[in-house]
Amino acid sequence: MKNFKITFFFLQLPIAISLLGHGLVRLPKLTAFAEGMVSSMESSVLPSGLVLAFGYILPVVEAVLGAALLIGFQTRYILYGALALMGVLVLGSSTIENWGAVQAQLVHGIYLGFLLWFYEQYRNENK
Repeated sequence: MKNFKITFFFLQLPIAISLLGHGLVRLPKLTAFAEGMVSSMESSVLPSGLVLAFGYILPVVEAVLGAALLIGFQTRYILYGALALMGVLVLGSSTIENWGAVQAQLVHGIYLGFLLWFYEQYRNENK
């Protein structure tokens, strides 16, 4: 592919902005977000202490993954990390039967999987 870097940048742009945006809007209200997660996960089998800790960590992870993807830092590993994050989010959403959230997380996961496939497919051709 002739313009791999440009094409890949524009393919990763929406998901990078989505991750970055999710993280950045939650950081200023981190405590309220984390406590809200605990509240929304009350019916889950997950321990509230684990949910609370995850609620504090999630926005930071989202922002870091989004920013790193946006600037192209360690792309393969960032995509693996984002896919792992989507897996954790699907698990959490499944425990409270929030199928709408699961659907959105699966769409993110499919998009990230496509990006990883595309990256691996064409990266070596353009070195």
